[in-house]
Amino acid sequence: PADERLADAAKRMVERGVGAVLVLDGEKLDGILTERDLMKAVAAGYSEDAKVADWMTRHPETIEADDSTEHAAALMIHGGFRHLPVLDEGRVAGIVSIRDLMRVALEDSSPRGV
Repeated sequence: PADERLADAAKRMVERGVGAVLVLDGEKLDGILTERDLMKAVAAGYSEDAKVADWMTRHPETIEADDSTEHAAALMIHGGFRHLPVLDEGRVAGIVSIRDLMRVALEDSSPRGV
């Protein structure tokens, strides 16, 4: 949630080994909190009571679940970000990372066995 303490959200991200989390308002996408957002907060000397809402990226780009991986990659490359929320008919379905897309690309280009 957007009202969670920034430090608590960062700790949970580290525990889970993720570089971004989606910020929800109920079931609605409210924003995304990324490693880059956290670095900005640290560089600015964020206060102990800072909330996720103070540092998250609001209104992030999104893709639909049936969009192509090429479309996702193009959005990320042109937008300069590494995480992209995925919606399914307007509902939050998950998040895709540039690493996810690289796995797909490598699988598609890997030599096949005989």
